Amino acid sequence: MWLPVLVRGASEDHAPSGVNPSEAGAGPATTRFWSHTTVLPRFTFPGSPRLIYSMRPPNLIFSAHSDHYDPRNMTHNSGINELYRGSIISQVKAFREANDPRKRDLSPSVLDFGPVRFLLARHFGFCFGVENAVRIAYETLESNPDQRIFFLSEMIHNPKVNCDLRARGVRFAFTPSGEQLVPWEDLTPDDIVVVPAFGTTLEMQEQLAARGIDAYTYNTTCPFVEKVWKRSGRLGEQNYTVVVHGKAAHEETRATFSHSVRSAPTVIVLDLNEARILADIIRGTLDRDAFDQHFRHKCSDGFDPARHLERIGVVNQTTMLATETREIADVLQTAMIDRYGKENLQHHFADTSDTLCYATNENQNATRTLIERGGDLALVVGGYNSSNTSHIVELCQEAIATYFIQNADEIVSVTRIRHFSLDTRAVETTDDWLPTKRPLDVVLTCGASCPDAVLDEVLSRVLSFFNNTHPLDRVLRTFTTPKSNG
Repeated sequence: MWLPVLVRGASEDHAPSGVNPSEAGAGPATTRFWSHTTVLPRFTFPGSPRLIYSMRPPNLIFSAHSDHYDPRNMTHNSGINELYRGSIISQVKAFREANDPRKRDLSPSVLDFGPVRFLLARHFGFCFGVENAVRIAYETLESNPDQRIFFLSEMIHNPKVNCDLRARGVRFAFTPSGEQLVPWEDLTPDDIVVVPAFGTTLEMQEQLAARGIDAYTYNTTCPFVEKVWKRSGRLGEQNYTVVVHGKAAHEETRATFSHSVRSAPTVIVLDLNEARILADIIRGTLDRDAFDQHFRHKCSDGFDPARHLERIGVVNQTTMLATETREIADVLQTAMIDRYGKENLQHHFADTSDTLCYATNENQNATRTLIERGGDLALVVGGYNSSNTSHIVELCQEAIATYFIQNADEIVSVTRIRHFSLDTRAVETTDDWLPTKRPLDVVLTCGASCPDAVLDEVLSRVLSFFNNTHPLDRVLRTFTTPKSNG
């Protein structure tokens, strides 16, 4: 089969026949830029086929899309700021990608230093959406040295990236929790305002527009987040209610909710427990009071469970556990069958499985394979407010002693480590964290917003506690020469 791949261009009028610009996964402004159509073979990736549209508007008007259309190659964008590449981790990733571009082999990479071995997940670190956001952010800084530059909130949930942006003069208008840091009246039409990778709410866009600022001019919203928004809109057009699997306070879920409620009744569920409660409300075994108790604070205005839970579709915050989203959909689908009969399921339950983010799914699958390989302890690196990283931590700590750290500085010494606890939501200190077993197997991975350079620093810090280790060039020799295809 063949598909049209759209490249940078000039106007909406040149969109190819049969392709609706609004369906391309781009924000409203990106639909203005179309040009030539190139016909290439359809690429099939794990899961359902995807259309990745690459549109790079002129005059530094950025869209949330990469110069690459193949998701398998999205982790190494040549335009990424070199500040975040790690000489060790990036070399291992490049080798694995060259030899297994479709990621069929999920076995971990092993860096054997003798007394300590580091086990790296097959897939981790910057995803396409994050890498694209970082590229746009630094291109914006470089191209506008004399203008004030604001980000609506943290661009991604990683302290190293956000601290570096602050050091370069960027100001954040809001905290991740929504606290306003820059008053609206301080912004002018001459200011540059960048939308972070999580996207933003329509209310924020309207506030910016009222001040002469186009929220889509510098837009780093992940296209897979935008895909969820578009599916939510189509569900509303078909008279479905949208059920969002996500954290109600997270920037991405707030943005998805804002877009969804414009076209559909919408309710947010956090986890399987809440999904089961919603399922019982659908069945009629729980009443309106139960809905109000659990969901009234996170549903659209005027939501009536008696009417609005007759037809539903499930979408998610892209950083949530993909397996849990599927389980939530299964729970709600079963409730629909119980209430209306299997023969009527299609009328009451929309199949939205193709909205799951491929990168989140690959990270989590690679983590499960890594855990199966085993280890003596796990170090998961990322921002403490990173949702996708917290889910990697959850997977690891089910099987291995796990420490969630944001950088190498948290490794205080060979006997002491600072780490974030998901249970207490606070940084804790643990003594005697490093086992005396030799050789020691250390599982090392990170979330989708963590730079390779940070993992390099963590690896080097741990390595410094061991004597008589193999030289780095010898360890990396395995990841230097690509295997022959012949």
